[in-house]
Order: sequence, then structure tokens, then C-alpha cells
Amino acid sequence: MGSVRDQVVIATKFGFKIGAPAGGPPGGVDSRPEHIREVTEASLKRLKTDRIDLLYQHRVDPSVPIEDVAGTVKALIAEGKVKHFGLSEAGARTIRRAHAVQPVAALQSEYSLWFREPEANVMPTLEELGIGFVPFSPLGRGFLTGAMSTSATFGKGDTRAALPRYKPDALKANQAVVELLVQVAQEKRATPAQIALAWLLAQKPWIAPIPGTTKITRLEENLGAARVQLTADDLNRIGEAIERIPVRGERYSPALEALVDR
Repeated sequence: MGSVRDQVVIATKFGFKIGAPAGGPPGGVDSRPEHIREVTEASLKRLKTDRIDLLYQHRVDPSVPIEDVAGTVKALIAEGKVKHFGLSEAGARTIRRAHAVQPVAALQSEYSLWFREPEANVMPTLEELGIGFVPFSPLGRGFLTGAMSTSATFGKGDTRAALPRYKPDALKANQAVVELLVQVAQEKRATPAQIALAWLLAQKPWIAPIPGTTKITRLEENLGAARVQLTADDLNRIGEAIERIPVRGERYSPALEALVDR
């Protein structure tokens, strides 16, 4: 890290027990104060840094009061080991309770054109409290790029293999979402992925999606989404079209869904 430490923002998480089958829950959740400290110290050592810029709770632990979690992170902030506190997949009530103990800087949860649940209760809460939103899987784990065929198969260790939304019948039924993105992309001289990201960026100024990629070309494509201008008419048209498309398949298996706080 060394000479570039002040040029980067490091975000990491705590709260999962390590070790999990592909697509299944980890060994469970663990946000006990002593575990938070253990994970934080280990992260600092591995990253060879003296502080973590943004420390997220990976999933809400129902066995540990969120006030205890926030209090532990607050202490780590006071010690200079952490700068900001974040949550992931937390519901509005949990966000408020945590924020009352230690201000929450960011929430990282799934949000995209084909998963809009956060709009109902979570996003209004974030806006009221001044909390940033960091949507993960903004490209539907690759589906919204248009590059995934209806007969796609997933290799060993790929979590999508166990998710209902990526089964062949669901992929086929959900192609209507991709077709919409392709149509808008052609009009805007962009790619479907760029339209999906531009739509997210247009929702609120405090949204910063985190698309995953392993290729420089895809990274450059994703960055290009910031240059795509969607008008109010474009957004209304996309929104109305999406409302008419029933997305097939749950996003998680029952075991993983049980870890989502609402």
C-alpha cells in the first residue's frame, strides 16, 4: 500500500463466519464486538495500513443488538483504526438504530433495474439521514449487460449457479429486461451495461454503484456510463417499461434470503 495509501479509499467488511458452500450462506453471521475487533485487526495487518476508511457490517446479526455493533465501530473510530461506519442489506429500522449510536456513512445493498425493493423504505431513510447508497450487483451479476444467454451455465464456485434468478427458465423469461436496455442503448449509442448504470446514477446524486469486473475493457465501459445522459423522458419510459415486466425468480435461495434484514 505504502506510497499510494492516501490516494485510495479502502472499504472492507466484518460479520460473516468464513467458510461456505457455493451459493449458500457462510458459516453464519457473527457481529459480536470481540469478533468485529478481531476481523478489523486482521484486515489492518493484511492490508498493511493503519486505518480502514469504510468498515461495513456484512449482514445484520439478529443475535447482537445493532447498538452494540455501532458502539464497537464507534470505539474503533475513536482509536483511529476506522474512519467511517457502513451497513449492508440492512432495513430502515436497523439503519436508524445504528445511526443514533454512530452515524452511518454508507449502505451497501443490492439495487438495480431488476431489483428495486430499496426504493420503498430504505432509500427515503438514507436521504433523510444523509447516508450514501452503494448498490452492489448493479448489472444483475452480469445479466443486464446482455452478454448472458438463456442457456448460460456457471462453473464451480460461481454463486449464480445456486440462485433462482439464474436458472434457465428465469433467464429466458427475464430477457425482456435486457431487450429494453438494448433498445435504449442503441438510441443513446451506448451499451446495455452503461444504460443500466446510468439509470442508477440518475436516481439520486448520493448513489455510487459498484459493478464488478475482471477486465480492463469492462472497467472502461462501466466508467463510460457516467457520460450517458438520460433525460426525464428516458427515465420515465424506462420506469414504465420495467413496471410492465414481471421479473421471474427470487434473487436469493431461502437460506441467503434469511440473512436479509427488513
